[in-house]
Amino acid sequence: MRSTLIRLFQTLSNLTRNSATPLRNSYSCLRPVGPPPLRSSFMPIIPSFIASLFGTTAASNMSSPSYPDQRTPDEWRAVLNKEQFRILREKGTEPPGSGRFDKHYPSAGVYTCAGCHAPLYKASHKFSSGCGWPAYFDSIPGAVTRHEDRAFGMVRTEIVCSNCGGHLGHVFKGEGFPTPTDERHCVNSVSLSFSPEDEPVQQKEGGGGGEGEDKSKA
Repeated sequence: MRSTLIRLFQTLSNLTRNSATPLRNSYSCLRPVGPPPLRSSFMPIIPSFIASLFGTTAASNMSSPSYPDQRTPDEWRAVLNKEQFRILREKGTEPPGSGRFDKHYPSAGVYTCAGCHAPLYKASHKFSSGCGWPAYFDSIPGAVTRHEDRAFGMVRTEIVCSNCGGHLGHVFKGEGFPTPTDERHCVNSVSLSFSPEDEPVQQKEGGGGGEGEDKSKA
C-alpha cells in the first residue's frame, strides 16, 4: 500500500511539472521585450521644460533699481492677463515657437512693452534667428535695461523694460549673426505689443511717456 501511494505521488508530480512548463512559455510572449515605450503624455511637457531653462527666477532681480512705473503687483494683475503677469512680472518664459511675434516681420512700426506700452524696438531691429522667440539686434536707446542673471546655474544677461522693469527675455552676444551689433535680444512675444506707427517713439521723444493705447496686431 505504501509503495502504491509513493508511485501515485511521483506520477502526479511529473504531470504537474510537465504541464507547468508549456503554460509558462505560452505567456512569455506577453511580456515586453526591452524597456517600455515612452508614454505619449511625456511629449507635451517638453516645450514647457525647454522654456523653463530659459526663464529667470524672480529672486534673481531683487536688487534691481527702481523704475518710473512703480505699480504694485495687484495693480499689474488688474491690467495684465495671467500669462502676461507670469512672464512680465514673475520672469517666466513662453514655449519656443508659440509667440505671435516670432515670425512677425513688418516693414515699419514699433514693438512696445505689453505692460506699460513704452517703446522698446523698431521693426527695423528685428531679424530671423530661428531660435523660436522674436529676435532683435538692437533696441531704442535707453528703452531696455540689462541685469546679470545667475538663475539655474548659468550666467546670462536679462533684459527688462526700462520704464516698468517688466521681464523681456535675455540678450546674447557673439553668436555670429550678420547684424550690425552681433547681438540677439531674445524676447517673449507675450512681453510685447506692436504699433504699426512710430507714434510711441515720437511720444517718448516729446516727453509724452510710455503710456498709450495698445495698437498690437498679430
